[in-house]
Amino acid sequence: MKIGIVCYPTFGGSGVVATELGKALANRGHQVHFVTYNQPARLDLFSENLFYHEVSVSNYPLFDFPPYELALASRLVDVVRHEQLDVLHVHYAIPHASAAFMAKQILATYGIYIPVVTTLHGTDITLVGKDRTFKPVVTFSINKSDGVTAVSENLRSDTYKFFDIENDIKVIPNFIDLTRFSLKAKDHFKKAIAPFGEKVLVHTSNFRKVKRTEDVVKIFAQVIKSIPSKLLMVGDGPERSGCEQLCRDLGVTDNVRFLGKQDAIEEILSVADLFLMPSQSESFGLAALEAMACKVPVISSNAGGLPELNVDGETGYLNNVGDVDGMAERAIYILEDEARLETFKNNALARAKQFDLATILPLYENYYIEVVERCKDKAI
Repeated sequence: MKIGIVCYPTFGGSGVVATELGKALANRGHQVHFVTYNQPARLDLFSENLFYHEVSVSNYPLFDFPPYELALASRLVDVVRHEQLDVLHVHYAIPHASAAFMAKQILATYGIYIPVVTTLHGTDITLVGKDRTFKPVVTFSINKSDGVTAVSENLRSDTYKFFDIENDIKVIPNFIDLTRFSLKAKDHFKKAIAPFGEKVLVHTSNFRKVKRTEDVVKIFAQVIKSIPSKLLMVGDGPERSGCEQLCRDLGVTDNVRFLGKQDAIEEILSVADLFLMPSQSESFGLAALEAMACKVPVISSNAGGLPELNVDGETGYLNNVGDVDGMAERAIYILEDEARLETFKNNALARAKQFDLATILPLYENYYIEVVERCKDKAI
């Protein structure tokens, strides 16, 4: 098939999933065309089946803000016409699904019908979509999509709860490439981070408020009182400076490293003993899945789709949002006994294998075929 993929070209979960999906589809022989304003962060390999089409936004002085949605729609029309795509897969409801609808209407004037599959990732529903300014557009875009998927049962339920959705939403969970995300031999790196055999805790995120990164520091401050340990904070964002100050206030600065954005996250996870994810909201928890694939158990909140991934008492523990004391207590419980820690690590890997890319990819392929077949009558 010839598949167009529209996504945010960033390190965020939706962009990562879209890019990894496109790369995997290309490896399976499909021709994949990415359409976005920058080359996606993880689109880092050459393949004869991968193509990137940049969306250029005009700086016409009439507009106070660049009209990205219009530029994207126009670019989609161009790519679909000249590359003869079979289906468009857009990640994130707005502006991508709404731009795809506009492109689809324009293409119809050329006698071209392009099916559109929209994947909902989380904040397009739980944050942006609930804004009264955007809610009508989100609802319309989902209902006008030819196929809709969500990354968790929880997100599917929330979408029906908050919007007047008539379309069927199919759950296809996020996935992990186990050939990349696996435990690596990084003993020299661990020795540099924890020279005296300290336990290593890791958190990765975009450091937004919803990630509750200060809770990560507070949890660690309690853990280190009982167990010699180090904390690696991976990523960057608006909450980073507050976390750095909190480390100073709590006296743990010497045991915390802020590593910024990292590409080879699997190498960092390979030296970790525990992953912390106390988020206010998570539609799925892709960062936690990446950790589990590297044999790292997870202490997380029970928000959103996390209970569908992190099995309480087996792959880690779930606690209420904001329960810093409970998360710290569970973290200590896992770390204080080596045999217990090893059991949790093995369970985490076993759970991650259930989300192997090789298992999830055919679900998308079959769904594309289903949507294209269903839309054939419309194209006539």
